[in-house]
Amino acid sequence: MTKASPLALLPLALFLALFVGSGLWFQSQGVEMAFYQVSAPVAILPAIALAILLARGPLQQRIETFVRGVGDQTIITMVLIYLLAGGFASVAGAVGGVEATVNFGLSVIPPALVLPGLFVITAFVATAMGTSMGTVAAIAPIAVGVAGATDLPLLLTVGTVVGGAMFGDNLSIISDTTIAATRTQGVAMRDKFRMNLRIALPAALATMVWLYFQGGTATVEVPGDYDLLRILPYVAVLAMAVLGVNVLLVLFIGILLAGIIGLALQPGYSLAVLSQDIYRGYGNMQEILVLSLLIGGLGAMMKSQGGLEWLGRTIDRLSRLGHNREPSPRAGEIGIGAAVAATNMCVANNTVAILLNGELARGISDRYGVDPGRSASLLDIFSCVVQGLLPWGAQLLLASSLAAVSPLALVGQVQYCWLLVIAALASVVLANRRAAMATYTPAATESP
Repeated sequence: MTKASPLALLPLALFLALFVGSGLWFQSQGVEMAFYQVSAPVAILPAIALAILLARGPLQQRIETFVRGVGDQTIITMVLIYLLAGGFASVAGAVGGVEATVNFGLSVIPPALVLPGLFVITAFVATAMGTSMGTVAAIAPIAVGVAGATDLPLLLTVGTVVGGAMFGDNLSIISDTTIAATRTQGVAMRDKFRMNLRIALPAALATMVWLYFQGGTATVEVPGDYDLLRILPYVAVLAMAVLGVNVLLVLFIGILLAGIIGLALQPGYSLAVLSQDIYRGYGNMQEILVLSLLIGGLGAMMKSQGGLEWLGRTIDRLSRLGHNREPSPRAGEIGIGAAVAATNMCVANNTVAILLNGELARGISDRYGVDPGRSASLLDIFSCVVQGLLPWGAQLLLASSLAAVSPLALVGQVQYCWLLVIAALASVVLANRRAAMATYTPAATESP
């Protein structure tokens, strides 16, 4: 049996120090997007070297442990999903899916529902695209135009877009956060989606009510024409995912459907262009794909050296209310949420935070009797909350730069994330564990 040792966590501490430290240094120099100047897959290399140095046994054996972690079935499946998700998002966007969705939504919004409608449009686009960054980049300029043409506050309008983007990123089946959360916890995406929706939907509805009273009335001019057929790939992917179709098949069908629509409707769109768009989508996933592989190897090293065992026991001790009291699912859920939130504050990347805490969360889930679907949902939700409110996170930095406002000023206007953390904490406190465990069917026997 592996002896629990905090020393095995030193490589993780080194990775965080390099990644966060470089971000703080660049920020002090006034560099834009300071926390993204040093790529995480590069910052993790010294940590891997340290993990191999600290490990016991022959060098070849240490390297084999690392390689086994890289080639873990969960990691490889995750990589395949990343590739197909990137290909789908790229093709669907290239054939006009994003523009059609935005234009259609804005054309049917009643004047009194401009802000709630903007939230819904952004949420749908982010859910369909699987990326909050891409959604903010596409819709934040529209939000700035809406604020300029009406009496709506600029910060509130842009904050609405960021909130909707985080809602969609959190729920999307092709989001890298969802992929990371479900694969590390060993659950089917539809199980995580359903549990996630129970927490996110009330927060979203409360956000829309609040936005309705804050927005007043405004008139929005439709930016352009739209073709509903171009939205079909997004709708089809969402429907198939909710029905429980194998996610790899869902994404493959989505690519085919988007490609067919592009060939039929897009002037000059050819099979060669389609292949280029798919490959471009692969490239968009390169950083998170490489990082997932390397984190898989680093996680295997830390686990083999007892680091995760020590961390799990530490959380056990902190979570117990008494020496003779068994740890409760509630304490386990709080531990999972706190761990991923704290990590996200350090790395400013919700997917990285989930990957770093995936193995730990699964261990907590086993020991505390936490539903694996709940574990995956909480990992995604708490990382989403932090990422959407982090002034040095990519989403707020991008939105603030597009709107020419301070990211610090924008934090208080991302109402959805504030309401989401309240809903999540309320869920942890009030949820009926017995009912959840009685109705849950483990996804281990299902397809990915």
